[in-house]
Amino acid sequence: MTASGKQSKHIVRPYGDATGDGMVQVSFTLPLPHDKRAEGAAQLLANKMGIDPAMVVHAKAMGPDFTFFVVYGSVNHLVDVRDVTVVERDYPLLSPKEANTTIKKGLRRPLVVVGACIGTDAHTVGIDAILNIKGFAGEKGLEYYSEITVVNLGAQVSVPDLVEQARAHKADAVLVSQVVTQRDAHLHNTKEMSAAFREAFPADKRPLLVVGGPRFDELATGELGVDRIFGRGTTPGEVASYLVSALVPAPSTRKKAS
Repeated sequence: MTASGKQSKHIVRPYGDATGDGMVQVSFTLPLPHDKRAEGAAQLLANKMGIDPAMVVHAKAMGPDFTFFVVYGSVNHLVDVRDVTVVERDYPLLSPKEANTTIKKGLRRPLVVVGACIGTDAHTVGIDAILNIKGFAGEKGLEYYSEITVVNLGAQVSVPDLVEQARAHKADAVLVSQVVTQRDAHLHNTKEMSAAFREAFPADKRPLLVVGGPRFDELATGELGVDRIFGRGTTPGEVASYLVSALVPAPSTRKKAS
């Protein structure tokens, strides 16, 4: 609160029926058959989560031994947005034409991207949304860019195969999508990939390593050993713009010393 008694614009509470009422809605499943006791357990769990009062507004049996709940109620927690740490876009967003022009002038050759889903992950929707020409969210994929050569290896690619394909195609960047997250498979696979590329390539020859998926923490690049992490909702234009920013020399570095 400020000295005048008004809440700072940096401090926020959830909004439900009225500004600042703290109302939230959560859903979860409990390993209990659907009965009054299960609903009471859901309400108690919500209370322990800081939702008080909590109302069970929906409960549905999920087979004989599980129940799905939706709980609605008020939380007293406040959030100071100045405490929030996120990865902000630190490069200009380019149109396909601008990206092509920058690559053509800066690299004087096509930028080569190899993409895949590694391990047992068979979910290619994410990698296809970025690479395939049809793209995502109204944007064309990287195959649309005349100065980007795309090699989409598809699903369930082993790390050794990915390394070999990156070497064979002289990849500038490797894009990996991971959707399967059971037992932190996406984290283990990414660390394995990072280690393999660092073992196979000298530091100055290693392709840029980029991973993406709905469950990644975009702040975990150092921990996972990659250059960039993209989360849910990422568009092809964002990825293309990042690749250009990271891989194409700035104009000032290409000028000869006078």
